[in-house]
Amino acid sequence: MNVHAGSYAVTSYPNFNTTDGTAIANGFQIDGYPAGVVNRSTPNGQSRGAWVSLANQQMNQNAECNVAGMVIVNPITRMATINVEVYYTDNSSVDENYLTVVMLQDSILGSQAGASTWNPGQMIGNQYVHMHVLRDVITNTWGDAIAPTTQGTLVTKTYEYQIPVSIGTPNGIDVDLNNITFLAWVSERSQDYDWVNPQNQQHYMFTAVRPILNACELEYVLGVDEPIYPIVASVGIDGLYECTQSKKAEINIQNIGTSTLNSMTVIMDYGGETYTQNWEGELLPFVREKIIIPMTTPFGTNDMTISITEANGQAYSFTHTETINSLEWVDLEVEGETETLKLMLMQDKFGNQTTWSFTASDGTVLASGGPYQILPGSSGTQIHVENVVVPVNECVRFTIRDAMGDGICCTSGNGYYIVKDSHNNVLFGDQNDGDFGEEFSHLISIRGGQTSEVEVGATEVLNMTYHGADFVAPLTFVDYPEEVGFSYRKVTNSNVMTVEGHLNEFSRIFAHVDGLDANSIYMVKAYAIVNGETYYGSETTFQTVLEGVNDFAASLKLYPNPTSSVLNIEGEGINSVEVFNVVGQHVASMSSDGNKAQINTESLNAGVYFVRILANDGNMVNRTFTVVR
Repeated sequence: MNVHAGSYAVTSYPNFNTTDGTAIANGFQIDGYPAGVVNRSTPNGQSRGAWVSLANQQMNQNAECNVAGMVIVNPITRMATINVEVYYTDNSSVDENYLTVVMLQDSILGSQAGASTWNPGQMIGNQYVHMHVLRDVITNTWGDAIAPTTQGTLVTKTYEYQIPVSIGTPNGIDVDLNNITFLAWVSERSQDYDWVNPQNQQHYMFTAVRPILNACELEYVLGVDEPIYPIVASVGIDGLYECTQSKKAEINIQNIGTSTLNSMTVIMDYGGETYTQNWEGELLPFVREKIIIPMTTPFGTNDMTISITEANGQAYSFTHTETINSLEWVDLEVEGETETLKLMLMQDKFGNQTTWSFTASDGTVLASGGPYQILPGSSGTQIHVENVVVPVNECVRFTIRDAMGDGICCTSGNGYYIVKDSHNNVLFGDQNDGDFGEEFSHLISIRGGQTSEVEVGATEVLNMTYHGADFVAPLTFVDYPEEVGFSYRKVTNSNVMTVEGHLNEFSRIFAHVDGLDANSIYMVKAYAIVNGETYYGSETTFQTVLEGVNDFAASLKLYPNPTSSVLNIEGEGINSVEVFNVVGQHVASMSSDGNKAQINTESLNAGVYFVRILANDGNMVNRTFTVVR
């Protein structure tokens, strides 16, 4: 818990001063900064050099009690209901202890002396990110007395707390409900201290309650006194830094109402596309459910709007907007199992603000560097060359950061960065790429020339019926495909249809299709989408089953097949014959008034052809034949 008090705690924005903070600082006789009191184990503040040893001592002690609880905050009224339980696992050394509950706030931007030098990672631009800041003490400053304190005792306390919109006068800070936490702890006893001012020898009496026996960050949930109230609590993107436009939105829905949710309709608008997800299940009050929506991400920065339009069968309205930045990537095909990238980084004067990293798609840091030295003079530059070995078949993210948020140029020196491959080809960056602000990233798709190859096999057609069939095809891959399936069409029609499939543990694509025409010839081929690129297998022809008994089909014979000059067709009652090529174009036809037809194939190119044979009684049969040269 960070308490701001004393002469260094200014009242300009952001004003962190509180009356509770001042009382705590006085109670522990703080007269130098920074000072800390570890678990309130000492009667006064300690310098940073003592914190580690004091913390180790406290970690080795047994706790006489356990502390737990929950805070339910109504986001509309900002009323917090705080429930705290203290259970004594051992006897306290005194008959009365003290329970303290406080509210802290994170992610407050403001000034901090020396932060860019001593803690640059906590800077955003030229502002420091203050965390765990004491905003208010909900109990008495030094806690509320609780008893008894003997083993087996359970103490429960409930507090109703109106969360202020802003705290601090003047220049107060807004209390952001998304960035607050609540702590509860039990202290042993109240102790008075007589402090003598060395300058005027005056006596001051201060009270501190110490030491802390145990503490807990209370579970914090949003809740309203309404039966149906789902909200979008957070949004994440699975695969945000992967080299593919196929990603997944992970939408965390929280039920802050009083009734269990059993159904919801979630609509996501992103990149000009609308995605609808109908959810069914059981979502208890205060519990979260992750809804995953596969999507195609456009490059660049775009708004994602998520709406809940139905809940438990009733019309509902809740909208949440996120801004998503999806990066393009550079394709790099290499030989071998690794690739050596070269980073050329020209720092400006303030190299102490500059850091960089190469990370894999799973977040593993492959290499990192910086910060560097501050150069003499008002401006200056210095080159740093780093060789980084990265694995193939990986999406590598390069990120460069500047702690001050002004890049590595231009008033303090014209810095820049360039990344090259092992053949000295520039992947990205140039001598003008220093003005990137706080942070910038690039993606590199590094693929092995042979090992990353995708191979889709020929489709096998199984379990054919009058109007349906099962498709199966083998798939060889390194990077897992974003989508697999089959495209198919009738040989006499160029209208292509697709059916999405699934990939089993044996790397075979499966799908079932319905709605086919009976007694018809189709062509089918499998496909796989890997890293945004579509790969196809070879086409296979198949014929659906004829409905009913068909003596005409049984009587048909085609020979020789394959043929180079003439195809003979024999059957009972042939009326006419039509021939189509593999793209569905009509290439030949003839009539027959008997049981035989003959097709001259000398003018046809080598390949597979489809023949439609019509009987005198109206029956129709499709067959295939091959022309060879």
